[in-house]
Amino acid sequence: MTERAPLSRKLSAIAESATLKVDAKAKALQAAGRPVISYAAGEPDFATPQFIVDAAAAALHDPANFRYTPAAGLPVLREAIAAKTLRDSGLEVAPSQVIVTNGGKQAVYQAFQAVVNPGDEVLLPAPYWTTYPEAIALADGVPVEVFAGADQDYKVTVAQLEAARTERTTALVFVSPSNPTGSVYTPEETAAIGQWALEHGIWVISDEIYQNLVYEGARAISIVEAVPELAGQTILVNGVAKTYAMTGWRVGWMVGPAEAIKVAGNLQSHLSSNVNNIAQRAALAALTGPQTEAEQMRQAFDRRRKVIVAELSKIPGVEVPNPLGAFYVYPDVRGLLGREWQGTRVDTSLELADLILDKAEVAVVPGEAFGPSGYLRLSYALGDDQLLEGVQRLQALFG
Repeated sequence: MTERAPLSRKLSAIAESATLKVDAKAKALQAAGRPVISYAAGEPDFATPQFIVDAAAAALHDPANFRYTPAAGLPVLREAIAAKTLRDSGLEVAPSQVIVTNGGKQAVYQAFQAVVNPGDEVLLPAPYWTTYPEAIALADGVPVEVFAGADQDYKVTVAQLEAARTERTTALVFVSPSNPTGSVYTPEETAAIGQWALEHGIWVISDEIYQNLVYEGARAISIVEAVPELAGQTILVNGVAKTYAMTGWRVGWMVGPAEAIKVAGNLQSHLSSNVNNIAQRAALAALTGPQTEAEQMRQAFDRRRKVIVAELSKIPGVEVPNPLGAFYVYPDVRGLLGREWQGTRVDTSLELADLILDKAEVAVVPGEAFGPSGYLRLSYALGDDQLLEGVQRLQALFG
């Protein structure tokens, strides 16, 4: 009998999402009765605002929502996204330059598919969200990491990008506010990077999913607002998941120049067709309805941010840059490595995360998921009491 043909080499090389893996392990332990506190998931702990849920419920009574709709999204939602893009990103686009996707993750995937050819190099500032390198690889591109540590507030410079650029460089990933670090580029830093990309004809994939979650008066200026001429070679990725506590609704979008949106739209027409119409109606309500609850959630994240930064900073050997966006803190824990804790020696942040889960029953994501070892990501999108108790467990473990 002839041996079965092998599985796809491309897909076999793709790793499981590290953040989802840690979160799943934490939930399994919780289900088994262990008092695990998890900082793993990048997911608001709030309920989706009721007016959004009501809009979805109303949509269930319209038979038009039970049929196929345009693959690129409901026209009325694409119009609302275009309006939000002008309001928050300073870029005027036609609704035809918008594609509604199944969450921001699909938009990221399609953006790389649209602009990356086999062997192209994509500059990937690190620490980075764990999905980016895999999405680049799925487009047959080559991710080129450009690392910026805590001493740079995890923000890369033009000089670093230029040093990494080669004749094969075709795209740059730009994320502000950042997952996993919460860092926000200043308008001057954003403009400098945008101008550099413009001068070298480099595509920019700018993930703006956290743009409305900023603190201390910071503003996450869009790279196309900082450098308007860059709009012809930039794809913006966004969605309702983080701002409106709608992670499970799976509605994101991509915005870009007509030719890029055309090829991405062709892909989506075969890949998934239209996003669930009920979820699209909910997203429309989120974007066009009152923003009061979204602002209340932002204020709660800000309060938690201050607590977790202050408390983590009390642990000797832990350096905590102050995050100005998103809902993550990314401490530098190299001061805890190369040492023995409760009889166990830890040399990497992966080993440290395992120790923390075993000894303190706290789930964190190790830096290896986002780039170099020596760091941890903690999401502060969890209840105030649990947030404080979890950090106090770490203080007790390492105090």
